[in-house]
Amino acid sequence: MGDINDIRIKPITVVLPQGDSTATGTIGSKGEWNLKDPRMARLAELLVTHSTKLKPGDNILIEAFDIPAECTAELMRAAKKVGANPFVATYHNLVQREVLRSITEESSAAMGLLDKARMEQMQAYIGVRGGFNYAENSDVPDEQVKMWGRNYADPVHFKTRVPKTKWCVLRWPSSSMAQQAGMSTEAFEDFYFRVCTADYAKMEEAVEPLRERMARTDRVRLVGPGTDLAFSIKDIPVIPCTGEYNIPDGEIFTAPVRESMNGVISYNTENLNQGTVFSSVRFEVRDGKIVEATANNTEKINSILDSDEGARYFGEFAIGFNPHVLHPMKDTLFDEKIAGSFHLTPGASYDEAFNGNKSIVHWDLVMIQRPEYGGGEIWFDDTLIRKDGEFVLPELGGLNADRLK
Repeated sequence: MGDINDIRIKPITVVLPQGDSTATGTIGSKGEWNLKDPRMARLAELLVTHSTKLKPGDNILIEAFDIPAECTAELMRAAKKVGANPFVATYHNLVQREVLRSITEESSAAMGLLDKARMEQMQAYIGVRGGFNYAENSDVPDEQVKMWGRNYADPVHFKTRVPKTKWCVLRWPSSSMAQQAGMSTEAFEDFYFRVCTADYAKMEEAVEPLRERMARTDRVRLVGPGTDLAFSIKDIPVIPCTGEYNIPDGEIFTAPVRESMNGVISYNTENLNQGTVFSSVRFEVRDGKIVEATANNTEKINSILDSDEGARYFGEFAIGFNPHVLHPMKDTLFDEKIAGSFHLTPGASYDEAFNGNKSIVHWDLVMIQRPEYGGGEIWFDDTLIRKDGEFVLPELGGLNADRLK
């Protein structure tokens, strides 16, 4: 497919008064506000045809959190174009904060029952979250967050949406995301569309040798600064992710055998969870369980890990390889796809790669192993697979950033 900029769709434009920032869209080269961006249409088409593979008659729920109305409308158009039935729910993050602060056991359970029933009628799901203050929920009490996870997120998403629908989730670019990434808004917007509309067909082909290698692997060893960790992935399914569940995408995941892990891991990226930015996260692991956890906020990280029994065990091991994502921005959907990274996840495992661990927590923590982040190695059954972020076996070289772009 040609360059996205070659798509000729005449934008609807309106000239904004100087200093007006109330509209949504993208700024054109002459200062006009483009309410219809061709890249938006291309992304909607990718989500419908590749990510969720909608078919005529499919019901699809589109959940839109603080995103431009035109984006939601574009997704509806793309769904209708293939004969699917779009259902839409729009949310505002400020309102959602008040929901979390005001819920009770009874009200959150009722919300969970209602939205679980709706999700059960869907064959597909797309969730798009717009930019917001990442610390918006930092003052929501932990017990409220855990209540929401237990009574709403678990039944609606983990037990219904994830295993029973064709789903995809993504962020929408914003000035706050650009700030998190250390980029100008315009530069981040270009980065966003480049990353999200990557050549996923090429990625799908390139990841197959790694899937085959992981499927026959027993022992994994992760080595790096402050890290020496070993575990088994024997007989756990291996799932490539090339544009289906997450946008952006570019990872392959499995899960550790639940009680096989021993050693220590020191993560080298910042991570945002429950409105708090965590850094210097270090776990000591014995027989699969995190027996000691420290971070810049040791009290809160242990509170999260004490949410239930499964939160101190690991539910996912994944290797990232999106060639366009190179640096962390405290956004898991991007950070877990970083080229030369892996993530090791305390909490629930996915049904597709189930290791028996259940939890309301699923916390993707990322380590980057490229040289500028300290380097590191991944070993499968005493064979070096990746060193300093580069796959070293010839059959896996197609996943290296210089060849995957």
